[in-house]
Amino acid sequence: MTERWDVFELTLTGPATENPYRDVEFAADFRHGHRVVPVTGFYDGDGTYTVRFMPDRQGPWTYTTRSTASELDGVRGEFVCVPPDRGNHGPVRVAGPRTFAYADGTPSHPFGTTCYHWTHYEDEELEERTLGTLAQSPFNKVRMCLLPTRAMNPPRLPYPGIGERSPAPRELDTTRFDPEFFRRFERRVRDLRDLGIEADIVLFHPYDEGHWGVDDMSREDDLALVRYAVARLASLRNVWWSIANEYDFNKAKTVDDWNHIGRQVQRADPYQHLRSIHNGTRMYEYERIYDFRTPWTTHQSIQHWDAALAPEWLDRVPKPVVIDEIGYEGILGRRWGNLTGQALLRQFWHGMAAGAYVGHGECYPEQDPEGTAWVSRGGRLHGEVTPRLAFLRTLWEQSPDAVFSYFGDRRHRHREVTLPEAGGPWRLDLIDTWNMTVTPLPGPPRTGRVRIPLDHRPDMALRIRKA
Repeated sequence: MTERWDVFELTLTGPATENPYRDVEFAADFRHGHRVVPVTGFYDGDGTYTVRFMPDRQGPWTYTTRSTASELDGVRGEFVCVPPDRGNHGPVRVAGPRTFAYADGTPSHPFGTTCYHWTHYEDEELEERTLGTLAQSPFNKVRMCLLPTRAMNPPRLPYPGIGERSPAPRELDTTRFDPEFFRRFERRVRDLRDLGIEADIVLFHPYDEGHWGVDDMSREDDLALVRYAVARLASLRNVWWSIANEYDFNKAKTVDDWNHIGRQVQRADPYQHLRSIHNGTRMYEYERIYDFRTPWTTHQSIQHWDAALAPEWLDRVPKPVVIDEIGYEGILGRRWGNLTGQALLRQFWHGMAAGAYVGHGECYPEQDPEGTAWVSRGGRLHGEVTPRLAFLRTLWEQSPDAVFSYFGDRRHRHREVTLPEAGGPWRLDLIDTWNMTVTPLPGPPRTGRVRIPLDHRPDMALRIRKA
């Protein structure tokens, strides 16, 4: 038996000669009543072929395999899909022009953080510490890379070395994959799933600069990686696809290349997980961030330092906005890596009060024994903003129908606010976003225009709820 939105896995033995990654086609058709879901399988090394399936309907399912190898073709079987366990709400979907929800209808509010390469070093203790930190944090989405960067020398890579040599710069065999690398990677994605955390998987990036050769592969190799990664990972309900991080820094690919890859992910994924792409420098004009009107994108993944622009982005394209990179709390010498916790919190409030979501990152390498920053390898969080984001998330989840106004860093004696015309009268709560307090404003429920006393305090917000 398999839970709804969990993983059914079928493993068979087949040919191991030549290049099974490219030479053998393997898939299965899963049937529920009159519905058929075709799913691509993958070669997992040592003559082993696997197909994974995430059933989305309860009841009996049957399957029949298809393959160019006779021993893998025409295998039939069945299983029963049972109700999901507590905490299993299914994959996250777009629920409206500004909102997300799980497949069972439960609202989803992405509170993301960034740990680009926390799975790449085969450091069990550090990875377990990262998971423990995430379990105690407000974050329910992690942005993480599949490919290495130039500065890294990880024990394993997605590809093996040419011949019998260990992987070295420009000596990867991109016609094959390293199953052990993917097993470790997907194990950590499952660990995130068990914590209720989405894995926002970055498939490509521009940071290799020709070192390993993975940033300027051929289109054939790019699409082979997409097919293999999707076949291995798409059955996990907590997967999001980020086609690239800072795509416009990659000079080897054009926008047409990225659109081609995005469409391939869309075609290859039978579950239609969320998909987007992330800009680098093209942030000054909205038209140059990315054309999120493209059908393959499900939401807008944006890098920009000013979350107050979110209403403009939401008005131009009716897809939810996630500002996945707005700057990191920390002490790095770079502009993007030395925000104070207060500055980052203000960006979260500006963005979320406008109807967008904002991503977190942290760079305090001197405070970690390994000398690494959370944003790159995980570990522990040291910044001031994390508990304030937990407070923010609690407010959002406990007040699904509330409207929030954020007054920012200016010190006003009071502010004038016009309450919504429909749905009143309203109860008003004054929120100190930094000190994490909620103070109901005295008096009867309000309508119309009201004066909000602030007493020259910065970082204040107003929660407006139906009386």
